[in-house]
Amino acid sequence: MFGKLWRKFVNRESITYIIFGVLTTAVDWVTYAALWRMGTDYRVSTALSWAAAVLFAFVTNKFFVFRSYGMRPGLLWKEFSGFVAARAATGVFTMVAMIVMVDGLRWNEFFGKLVVSAVSLVLNYILSKWLIFKKTEGKARNAAKNGGGTAGTGE
Repeated sequence: MFGKLWRKFVNRESITYIIFGVLTTAVDWVTYAALWRMGTDYRVSTALSWAAAVLFAFVTNKFFVFRSYGMRPGLLWKEFSGFVAARAATGVFTMVAMIVMVDGLRWNEFFGKLVVSAVSLVLNYILSKWLIFKKTEGKARNAAKNGGGTAGTGE
């Protein structure tokens, strides 16, 4: 039973998601620090570093995590706009949850940040897997035939 659950949740996709999540965080922090050092206002630095991190996360999630290789403009726009909307939604969730936990519940802000980060990680994964980069049954069959990717299917 435990082995089955382990294989279901600890696999190539979940491991690469975590690895690229760490790298996405690094992109966010490094971009913020570089902009801050150049004298950019912290609000502008925050917005631009978030945008850089979301762009990086989109590319790495699309190609390396969820192996969505379709490059048709309509598909790209659908995936990209959905991805940005999902990240914006979890960003709003993060802000609201932090305010509730720190100001409302009087939790330690670092503990609150840890909880919110974990929940956001899971929410972003679920939204990406089931709504943004979801595979149709035909894509899943082709992916299995082609060794896990959808290359060559045009999707």
